[in-house]
Amino acid sequence: MGTGDLDPGQLLPPMRELAAQLGVNPNTVAAAYRSLRDRGVIETAGRRGSRVRERPAITSRELIRVEAPEGVRDLGDGNPDPALLPPLGAALAAAAARAAEHPALYGTPEVSPELARAARTALDADGVPDGPVAVTSGSLDAIERVLAAHLRPGDAVAVEDPGWGSLLDLVPALGLRPVPVALDDDGPLPDRVEEALGKGARALIVTCRAQNPTGASVSAARARDLRAVLDRHPDTLLIEDDHGHGIVDLPPHPLAGGTEHWALVRSAAKAYGPDLRIAQLTGDRVTVDRVRGRQRLGPGWVSHLLQDALTHLWRTGAVDPAAVAASYGARRAALVRALGERGIAAHGRSGMNVWVPVPDETGAVARLLQSGWAVAPGARFRIASPPGVRLTVSALAMDDIGPLADALASARGPAPAGRYG
Repeated sequence: MGTGDLDPGQLLPPMRELAAQLGVNPNTVAAAYRSLRDRGVIETAGRRGSRVRERPAITSRELIRVEAPEGVRDLGDGNPDPALLPPLGAALAAAAARAAEHPALYGTPEVSPELARAARTALDADGVPDGPVAVTSGSLDAIERVLAAHLRPGDAVAVEDPGWGSLLDLVPALGLRPVPVALDDDGPLPDRVEEALGKGARALIVTCRAQNPTGASVSAARARDLRAVLDRHPDTLLIEDDHGHGIVDLPPHPLAGGTEHWALVRSAAKAYGPDLRIAQLTGDRVTVDRVRGRQRLGPGWVSHLLQDALTHLWRTGAVDPAAVAASYGARRAALVRALGERGIAAHGRSGMNVWVPVPDETGAVARLLQSGWAVAPGARFRIASPPGVRLTVSALAMDDIGPLADALASARGPAPAGRYG
């Protein structure tokens, strides 16, 4: 496979047949297939046999990107607006001063009591069920640890499609099988979730708000319907990603409570900066205990300097979530409205991204690049959903909206020669 002799999707010989060809014991071939499956190189579907994965787990979707040359506006990087991020100097200085008086040494609790109390107070206010708090190095680190705490290679995980590209990479990298679940502006479709869980998906990952790439936000009505589905599948591991906390003005509608094992993750990346590598994780006690126990065997803990800095930012009100949400919302709504006036349906209910369905991604991306705009190809975010492009509004001024909408309208035409990626 490493030589490229086998194509993505190619069916592999049955184990006994291959063992006969190679003159080895069938158990040897079975062990090799198991190792390849655990590494995410192949996937097994029972009687239908084993196939080479369409996208090897070691191939990052981040490689499917458009580099913005000089003079081209980059709307594809997914970064927050630097102007909306708080200065970190005072918070880091306060954390350093605290460390000078009370240094965090071996044996110090992994989670700062002050951070845990503040995080739990905010979670309580949003109706998140009671549970202990852990701290991880970002959302993806938290999700990986929760999945590893409960699942084994070969298990199926229901994921949003289109969805967060890094998560779509992580699932097969863990040897798990992603099962795509369609969504609309209100979140995952209940019937598709029911179908995925009914077919054996052992976990479901849902984005509460500011879904990447579509901007979907789980509404109160959708949450009720999804809870009803989960009530029928209480063995499901539920993971909720609330990475939009601090940059959206829509309230969360947590799904937790109907399954035995669950986790909700809140990252500081979008509101306070991607380099502040902190996410808060809560969940049922067994899940959080397993995450923290495994964490002790690896990194041990997330730096208390960072934990104390984040707590200082919270305590001093360094970020005004309403103002941040209004800034992103004004640009997002203006772009969606301008596209609608040009006959183009677009999605962007919350957060910093707008998802635009297009008939041909290659052509749309190439034409936009020629017009001076670099966007994220939808292939970074899709499994089975139709083509689209993602635009991050962080770099936009209101004066940009009209010209960008015109360029998008033009870009939906026939594809020029060439490809992205």
